[in-house]
Amino acid sequence: MGMYRKYFRRFKWPFLIAVFCVACEAIGDLLGPTLMAHVINVGILGSQLSAVIYWGGLMLLVTAIGAGFAVTRNILASRVSQRLGADLRYDTFQKIMSLSEAGADQIEAGSLITRMTNDTTQVTQFVNGIMRVFMKAPITCIGSIVLASILNLRLSLIIYAVVIVTGLLVYYSMKLSYPRFALYQRAMDRVNTTVQEYLSGVRLVKAFGTYDEESARFSGANENLMQKGIASQRVITITSPLITFVVGIGTVLAIYFGGHLFVAGATQPGDISAFVTYMLQMLTSLMTLTNVFNTFVRTRASSNRIGEVMACADDFPDAGDTTPLQGVVELSHVTFTYPGGNVPAIKDVSASVCPGESLAIIGPTGAGKSTLCWLLLRFYDVDSGAILLDGVDIRDRSVDVVRAGVALVPQKSMLFSGTVEDNILWGDPEASDAAVRDAANRAQAGFIDDMPDGFASTLGSAAVNISGGQKQRISIARGFIRDAPILVLDDATSALDAITEAKIRGELLGANAHQTVILVTQRCTTAMFADKILVLENGASIGYGTHEELLKTCTTYQEIYRSQVDSNISLADATVRGV
Repeated sequence: MGMYRKYFRRFKWPFLIAVFCVACEAIGDLLGPTLMAHVINVGILGSQLSAVIYWGGLMLLVTAIGAGFAVTRNILASRVSQRLGADLRYDTFQKIMSLSEAGADQIEAGSLITRMTNDTTQVTQFVNGIMRVFMKAPITCIGSIVLASILNLRLSLIIYAVVIVTGLLVYYSMKLSYPRFALYQRAMDRVNTTVQEYLSGVRLVKAFGTYDEESARFSGANENLMQKGIASQRVITITSPLITFVVGIGTVLAIYFGGHLFVAGATQPGDISAFVTYMLQMLTSLMTLTNVFNTFVRTRASSNRIGEVMACADDFPDAGDTTPLQGVVELSHVTFTYPGGNVPAIKDVSASVCPGESLAIIGPTGAGKSTLCWLLLRFYDVDSGAILLDGVDIRDRSVDVVRAGVALVPQKSMLFSGTVEDNILWGDPEASDAAVRDAANRAQAGFIDDMPDGFASTLGSAAVNISGGQKQRISIARGFIRDAPILVLDDATSALDAITEAKIRGELLGANAHQTVILVTQRCTTAMFADKILVLENGASIGYGTHEELLKTCTTYQEIYRSQVDSNISLADATVRGV
């Protein structure tokens, strides 16, 4: 619970005022039975109307004051708990934003959503409950026991027995409930992940007609959630009636033995009435405490899950050389294995490229091409070897400087809801309208002018209202407008036709190109126009040089070339080659 200390410091005074109000309200409730005893013993049995009015009026005054304290603590509880919930959600989101790739890989996206919503809501409700009723229960319970003991010590032995039995029931309830609630939260994660995966791949599901399989997957996750929910509630559903039964037996015994004491002249009717009322107050308090502990068990499980997010590895600290990048990239015997992996994804790879030059990385699927991009953006650090930027180890540079100096056009075009212009401006929020249009033209995104509102046209979530090729061209425009020293295209033209790709390649590799361009591709027709080509297979470098050199020395590159390229180069490629 250490992570909540800062929230307590932030809301310390409202919380303490609410606790004070709860204590005063509880004292008012505890005074009620004693005042009622005076009404009966002094006023009714003594036939004194003035005493009835006096003690009755005092009861009303105490009740009114208690109601005032109750209203105050309810207002404070609502404000503090909702503010804390908002801050906790924000801090959790900020933590997720700052996670390193290794940290983000530890928890599924569906689980992160559950932790940000369901788990933070559970903590918020618990804080609200503490400030409203949970604090009142122990005060009322202890106060009822003390005042009942003062009224009649012999009858209070019944209360002590009831408290001991109830305490044991609550203890075993907590012990049995906690692991069940933890399993319930994991089952909820599974349901959310299943739904998220379906929504992400809904078109693929429809294309392959795998409705039955997806329904079966969700049904299994949903059934598991139901079973875990039943198991988590089973202990509570048994414990709560048992506590009510135990306190009910105690109340019956108190009335029975109280009657005998009254006959023997050892007590008065008002005292018995007050004692029974204290028993009922204690019953209510014990039931509330049971709910407190059950809620605490759920909150503890949720808090631990939020704590797991907070404990995940942060992104690399933004410390080191802050000199802006010029664009010289050198891979020196780079070896890397993904966290938790057993086989290196990159094995002893070396290459270099300078500003104004281009490096194509080609190889079959799973060769490690995209992994080199992630390493270049320092999503991960190499296991051995080094990546040098302008001669400085990337690990000795500021992360912000590295990522500001590298523009990435990813393999999967990720666009966001908003306008076309908003998505292009992701590359440079300060860019002018002219720069936006120039970037779109270089990316061959002329279709934007044909859209109903041009650059102001709205894209749906994940840009579902445009085609894959259109998404890629907007994504490429976003990379162009950034104008970073290093431009990385991770198979970013896979959805484009040969002519459009050739025109974009002309913009990248033309005589006026000033950036360091790294092209990740599976197409020989793309790689062959780069200044240098790195051929990867199973993470290892099996060829490095120009197109002509590799055609003579690299068997794998020769096979790729023969499988993809006819004897005659297309007209579009010939045009680019002459640029």
